Amino acid sequence: MNLDALWPLIQFLVPFLFMFGFVVALMLPTMIFMERKVSAYIQDRRGPNRANILGIRLFGMIHNVADVIKLLVKEDLEPKAADKTFFRFAPFLVMTIAIMTMAVIPFGEPIAIWGKALHLQIAPLNAGILYIFAISSLSVYGIILAGWSSGNKFSFLGAVRASSQMISYEVALGLSVIGILIAYGTTDLAEMVRAQGANPLTWGVVLSPIGFLLFLTAMFAETNRMPFDLPEGESELVAGFHLEYSSFKFALFFMSEYVNMVVGAAVISTLFFGGWQVPFLSTAMIKQNSALIFSGMMISGGVVLLLISVSLIDAIRRPFFAWGDRRDHEPKVFLPLTLLGGVGLLWLGLGVIPSLDIAKYPWFPVVVVLLLQITAFCAKTFFFSFFFIWVRWTLPRFRYDQVMQLGWKYMLPLGVANIFLTFAFARLWLGWLR
Repeated sequence: MNLDALWPLIQFLVPFLFMFGFVVALMLPTMIFMERKVSAYIQDRRGPNRANILGIRLFGMIHNVADVIKLLVKEDLEPKAADKTFFRFAPFLVMTIAIMTMAVIPFGEPIAIWGKALHLQIAPLNAGILYIFAISSLSVYGIILAGWSSGNKFSFLGAVRASSQMISYEVALGLSVIGILIAYGTTDLAEMVRAQGANPLTWGVVLSPIGFLLFLTAMFAETNRMPFDLPEGESELVAGFHLEYSSFKFALFFMSEYVNMVVGAAVISTLFFGGWQVPFLSTAMIKQNSALIFSGMMISGGVVLLLISVSLIDAIRRPFFAWGDRRDHEPKVFLPLTLLGGVGLLWLGLGVIPSLDIAKYPWFPVVVVLLLQITAFCAKTFFFSFFFIWVRWTLPRFRYDQVMQLGWKYMLPLGVANIFLTFAFARLWLGWLR
């Protein structure tokens, strides 16, 4: 079999399967679960704990399964006044654009396989950041089409709000990263991550803290998240641009919002927090100390599982029959798994890995580098995804005039000033560090 002929397919499939699995299969259900749990904790209530399959609730995760089934089997209603073609096309356009945006985000350093470099990036473009801005700006068309084609005044008002809000904050979004592009001298996201290095003092958030705050604020507005969820505005627009949607079409809008959040979190991590870079551990350092670092990873994982076991033991010790059903016994089911997992990882980290002769396994350092860098990228993305949810249930919604004033009167001038400030500070700071 000719490897050269298959290599383009391998180069596409490996990063695509990882990003699709990470965003859609892992982060999407996790984000929906976290949305419910975080809001419950902030509002001092229990959160999701009712939906079950044969009495099994998985601490609330079964609600995600119930959501999928409910949205797929619901009747798909379409208003008589709607433009059927655009009404059906809009949710697919929004979801497609949300998924396309993640194509240029690198989640690890290229690895050598069969003498070829495998880029851990679906599309390793030289102008990656420009691609993100170009593709993400198209999402406004899907929202406008959804609101206009519904034939509903509330939906149309939501679409108008979305268009003005997204256009206003895209200007600040673009200005916030120009200083970073000048400082690192590239628009290639992978090269930008390498330029930031493993030293957190050279990361984008240090070189351009104002740019980071502007980018973060504009990202909230771009994803229509609280306090910038005016296009939906339940208190005055019922549900805004997707008011008339139901069943699978509504599910696409619902999922695209969370995909945009995850992609936005990944972009923030890449531009300002070193992407897949591990703080204070360069790739060469990881390879030289691969056995020690991998042992540390196993020990850390074991300690986390043992801490989870302690929390499960605490749950078991509470008065039984608080619910009067199988929820009382779920901690008993998961406790042996977490205990065995924790002890097993500690055994690997303290006994098995240190005794290995790493020289016999030349692939081992490469695997450790890959695992550690992917873990660092996923952890940073997860943190900022959680931050999106935390802010939603903390801050109230802005008024429409406040949103416009913030975007044009404050963020736009700050964005322009930040270009010069970042350029001057970056040259001085990087020169001093070197």
